[in-house]
This record gives sequence, C-alpha cells and structure tokens, in this order.
Amino acid sequence: MGACEVMAGRKRVLIVCGTAIATSTHVAARVREIARQHGIDVEIIQARVQEVPAYAGSVDLVVATTQVAYPLAVPVVSGIPFLSGIGEEQAEQQVVRYLTQGEGG
Repeated sequence: MGACEVMAGRKRVLIVCGTAIATSTHVAARVREIARQHGIDVEIIQARVQEVPAYAGSVDLVVATTQVAYPLAVPVVSGIPFLSGIGEEQAEQQVVRYLTQGEGG
C-alpha cells in the first residue's frame, strides 16, 4: 500500500500515560503524523491509564507510555519508543500494521 492511499473508515487510537498530559500529548502527535504519512484516518483519544477499561471497547488500538494492567481485546503498543527514539521505527511499524489489519494492509 502506498503512503497516499487512504484507508477506509476512521480508526480510533487511545493514547494513555499516567496523567494524560505531557507524554501522551507528545505520543499523540507522533501517532497522528504516522497515520497521516500512511493515509490512515485516525481519531486520537488521550486518557490516563486508569481510564483504559472505559475506552477499550470503542478503540482499535492502545498506545501506552506506561504498563496497561488490564486484559484487552485490542492491541497495545508501547509508546516509550516515541519518547526515547529507541525502537521508534519498530513501534511505528506496529501502529501501521494494527491500524491497517483487516483492510487489505
């Protein structure tokens, strides 16, 4: 799939950290940019990790900068690489893969 092809249907991504302020804001910006580069329409939701159960049933992916200790039916990607730069390419590939699954991606 080329970077200019737009995926069908908006994907909802939950970005979580301890306070839903600083680190989640940075990670949310990176995930928005990744989605834009790959033609994926996303809605970003920022929340505290304690709020994950309330959102889990209505999102396609969780990107977390802290441990998510809840059983979830959606994939969870570590957001730490988007903060540290270490492993960022692999994390980006995971985000794209999960958001394009089931859409011919």
